[in-house]
Amino acid sequence: MSPANTTNAFGTSRVAAEPQQYGFGTLAIHAGAEPDPATGAVIPPLSLSTTFKQRAVGDFVYEYSRSDNPNRSNLEAAIAALEHAKHGFAFSSGSATTATVLNTLAPGSHVISVNDVYGGTHRYLNKVAHSMGVETTFVDLADVNNIRDAMRDNTRLVWIETPTNPTLRLVDIAAVSEIAHEAGLYVIVDNTFLSPYFQTPLDLGADVVVHSATKYLNGHSDVVMGVAATNSDALASKLRFLQNAIGAVPSP
Repeated sequence: MSPANTTNAFGTSRVAAEPQQYGFGTLAIHAGAEPDPATGAVIPPLSLSTTFKQRAVGDFVYEYSRSDNPNRSNLEAAIAALEHAKHGFAFSSGSATTATVLNTLAPGSHVISVNDVYGGTHRYLNKVAHSMGVETTFVDLADVNNIRDAMRDNTRLVWIETPTNPTLRLVDIAAVSEIAHEAGLYVIVDNTFLSPYFQTPLDLGADVVVHSATKYLNGHSDVVMGVAATNSDALASKLRFLQNAIGAVPSP
């Protein structure tokens, strides 16, 4: 994995530089948490401002907190590091993450999803994405070769969750990724129930990993949030645009 080159003026970056050289505990504590350059504070200060001063028109580090915010940058760098990714993204909920990722698809696209997918994801695919012209086929992935039978000319991605919520069924990420990539399809993995402590789907071939951070990543039942991570620059560009355009971002 190549080192990042997107550190901003505040010393923070969404892109993890060689995260695999550090242990999980080190990354969880230090990734994205650079000392404040103005004060030397080792804990990043909470930035509550919605608007930031520009040095000149169009010359800024941060402009508006929907588009970006120092605290979100810190969190996104940490998520990227923990998931062994180049790019991290934070959203207002796991469902907002799902919606944003699926909004990368054009009308007329087809999705293959594990049939035991989280209820909120099933609802979005069936009720919302479907109304926007995206069709989904739900497949039993106990046998990953069932993906081949479900493929169409307009299939664009495979959505899997492992272990599934709440029945804890498992899907072979590496095998699914191999089959999907042969056909030029993206693989999205919901890693909510294992967390990056136990599983890093990008290392197994997935293109995007998503979480409802409300659950194990947060761990205290006091935050509603979602996150995503990817090593694809092309997908990252789309997700960054949609993150700002849709605006389903967490509060600082």
